[in-house]
Amino acid sequence: MTSKITVEVVDRSLAADAEAMAGRLAEERVASRLTAQDATLWGEKAQREAGIRLGWTRLPQTSRPLLPEIDALAAELRADGLSRVVLAGMGGSSLAPEVICASGRQESGPSPLVVLDTTDPGQVRDALAGGLERTVLVVSSKSGSTVETDSHRRAFEAAFARAGIDPASRIVVVTDPGTPLEAQAREAGYRRVFAADPHVGGRYSALTAFGLVPSGLAGVDVAELLDDAADAAAVLAEDTADNPALALACALAAAHARGAEKVVLAEVGGGTLGLGDWVEQLVAESTGKDGTGLLPVIVEGGDAPGFADAGTDATPVAIGGTPVRAQVCTAGPLGGLFQLWEHATAVLGRLLGINPFDQPDVEAAKKATRVLLDAPADAGPAQEPLFTSGAIEVYPYGDWLPPSVTTVDAALAALAAATPRFGYLAVQAYLNRIAEASAAALRPELARRTGLQTTFGWGPRFLHSTGQYHKGGHPNGAFLQITGAVEEDLPVPGRPYTFGRLQLAQAVGDGQVLAERGRPVLRLHLTDRAVGLAELGPAVRGPRR
Repeated sequence: MTSKITVEVVDRSLAADAEAMAGRLAEERVASRLTAQDATLWGEKAQREAGIRLGWTRLPQTSRPLLPEIDALAAELRADGLSRVVLAGMGGSSLAPEVICASGRQESGPSPLVVLDTTDPGQVRDALAGGLERTVLVVSSKSGSTVETDSHRRAFEAAFARAGIDPASRIVVVTDPGTPLEAQAREAGYRRVFAADPHVGGRYSALTAFGLVPSGLAGVDVAELLDDAADAAAVLAEDTADNPALALACALAAAHARGAEKVVLAEVGGGTLGLGDWVEQLVAESTGKDGTGLLPVIVEGGDAPGFADAGTDATPVAIGGTPVRAQVCTAGPLGGLFQLWEHATAVLGRLLGINPFDQPDVEAAKKATRVLLDAPADAGPAQEPLFTSGAIEVYPYGDWLPPSVTTVDAALAALAAATPRFGYLAVQAYLNRIAEASAAALRPELARRTGLQTTFGWGPRFLHSTGQYHKGGHPNGAFLQITGAVEEDLPVPGRPYTFGRLQLAQAVGDGQVLAERGRPVLRLHLTDRAVGLAELGPAVRGPRR
């Protein structure tokens, strides 16, 4: 059987190691056993968790009944003049729909899907002001208790009510059966409740109701997505050494065995816009534990710092094309690539000797955030800055920063110096990722300056993605947090805190947890966001020579 998805291992030496490894996996029937949902593939310790997390292998078939339900609801909404879909979701509940809509509608203009995966009050306020009279809100949470998503729901309910709109008529819920959100939604009479497959983990849920419902309501042909996934799934179930999922998993495992702790991802074509962000969560949360794993580093293209100059500690992987410096290239339609990366990541877990379905270190940051939110409202989660430079306050966590440092430039240099050998630098921006998108340019600048593999994540959404790796993976990261003052805060209805306070608590709480685990953390707080970002650029680039 042939498939539209392809995996090419460009590096010849790596290809030889991967082929030998894939041959052994074929003999062990790993591919067919995975498709048959054999929970013993990852050892006795992982068997219980794996036994309730393998439903994703059959989603190209089991998700088919959702299609007419989505089509019927989409027709209802159009008839009611509701043309704007806002998705409130974090992690797997938003990353897959975002790439599906970006890729599925790129020829017909911007997608009407507005993704709300932030606690930034300015970004939330903009989502609320985008035309409530034509808006439907999709509240998407696997656990049914995600604090960010619950806060979004509360804010939209209040806004609908103020506008004289029945909130229940405008809210659609996607959640697992039996969650608090499902009970609440049914009691409130929300327009529709989709119960997702409980035997699929969040990061493997692209082809469940979490990925399909918001995408279908936004106008994407999700039936085609399932068709492409089904074509790929048939090939990925074959016990052959040239199985694309085995080839990808074995190439990554072979590179890791050589000391490559990072997989650098560059989207270089193929029409899968934003797929790297989805792969980032899948690989980071699945493999980043027990002090091992692969850290995804998303770069701006095949010539970007980190890809073009990847060292022995990183594996450059291209999505959608074959740049010269890539070691591995993947290509194909989006539905097939979802299946490819899911199968490959699960197999990679077996090869690394870890459970790819749990996330044991994610809860720590959530607990730290709750402690800060439970503090008196006038106390706040902030400490005194070490020093202030212009519109930037400097807050180091721990004692790694030399006391002689008095400039932002010197603090950044010290953070790079505190990064362990073969380590990485993670930039974490708790800002408005729409209005302050320019912050993402800090990644290539810091990569050029430091020579370190450098990641960039918007807070708090990265907490539901790479956050697991930062705490459970290779313990050699250094962390640059960027937070900003809030000019006009926004209350979370029914809660004793605002979105701004929640956002800051998430940054400080995660920083505290990282520092407790011995990671160097530097928080730069912008007392004026526009001015602070303008000042931060030259400091990141370093002194002129």
